[in-house]
Amino acid sequence: MTPECRQDPMKIRVAHLYPKAMDLYGDGGNIVALQRRCEWRGIEVQVVDVSVGQTTDLSDIDLIVMGGGQDTAQAFVAEDLLRRGPALRDLIDGGAAALAVCGAFQLFGTSYTTARGQTLDGIGVFDAHTVSGANRFIGNVTVEVRLQRFGAAHAQAPLAVVGFENHSGLTYLGPNAAPLGRVLNGAGNLGDGTSEGAVYKNAIGTYLHGPLLPKNPRLADHLIHAALSHRYGTVGPLAALDDVLELGAHRVARMRCETGRVATARPRLAS
Repeated sequence: MTPECRQDPMKIRVAHLYPKAMDLYGDGGNIVALQRRCEWRGIEVQVVDVSVGQTTDLSDIDLIVMGGGQDTAQAFVAEDLLRRGPALRDLIDGGAAALAVCGAFQLFGTSYTTARGQTLDGIGVFDAHTVSGANRFIGNVTVEVRLQRFGAAHAQAPLAVVGFENHSGLTYLGPNAAPLGRVLNGAGNLGDGTSEGAVYKNAIGTYLHGPLLPKNPRLADHLIHAALSHRYGTVGPLAALDDVLELGAHRVARMRCETGRVATARPRLAS
């Protein structure tokens, strides 16, 4: 039965990984944005919070979300995340969507070496490794993203994605990784203003906090559409929403970049 013929509401199941430990700079707001944008369309959202040591069945998940955290938080969750790695990779290989922000982006790569020299193994969704550098990159960022590069058949023109970065990590993409997009303003993966984030199938890794999705509604809808497609197969375009407030927040964030208040490198303080 196609989604259009269904009598019961469509739904998606979202795994929110480590919501207490990994919620830097309001990253939990990404979950709220996804819930609201689905509810406004009559789509049911079931959020499954996943904590360290908790036994959780991830087999019926359509969208994985994990926020950022400091090195101590990353070290706290790394072993548990590694244990869940095969299940998460299987989901993503099967078309499930994912959003991994900052510390999560680093742990969704192959490894992260902290400022203290500790190397945390990642789950290898992205062919990328990260090492802590001498500078911290802080500020507003604008990235040009082409959604069609990673499976969005409904994508149109290049999308300007805005957010806020605060990281000392230098993320090196391997030959099997593609960046999320091209930096228009800000520092990005290597602090040089070139590329930002990474993509693999419907998984997105990025340094952008904010939280990211409330002021990037098209990116939020891309994840929702991918999650619905994972559950139901081919689905049509999402119903349009009145995004006046969301786009207003987007314009303000982008203006802050374009008027000179962009990401700058600062010496990393010892921790």
